[in-house]
Amino acid sequence: MKRVDVTYAVIFDDTGEQILLVKNIGETGSYYTLPGGAVEQGETLEEAVIREVKEETNLDIEVGEVFSIAEAFFQKKQEHAVFFTFSGKVIGGDVQVTVPEEIEEIVWMTVQEAEAFINFTIGSNRFEQKSVTVPYIKRGLVK
Repeated sequence: MKRVDVTYAVIFDDTGEQILLVKNIGETGSYYTLPGGAVEQGETLEEAVIREVKEETNLDIEVGEVFSIAEAFFQKKQEHAVFFTFSGKVIGGDVQVTVPEEIEEIVWMTVQEAEAFINFTIGSNRFEQKSVTVPYIKRGLVK
């Protein structure tokens, strides 16, 4: 199985009551996820989530701490995916679908609504902003 790293961002609105989701166009129908995507060769997790959020939503974000880590095995694709979800804060840009061939819409949903679509998190109150997070430590190049 091939290992694939994927990054996502949990981005709250100014009230802290809504989360940003993107509606992806899939092979078997559309589905909502947090903004994010696969890490490219030579890219850090932080760089990947910043790039993916920008590509999908046109927003610039500041990456916070690790919100959750999850993994899944996709038999059809023969992939072992590890999902790194970070907290993110909007620091610029305006919400806009920039890749209409991949993204149908970008929406703010209440925490309760979003939990129905985000199936890789743990616990029913995982999206509370007061949830425990851990620092993301980027050590850089180690010789």
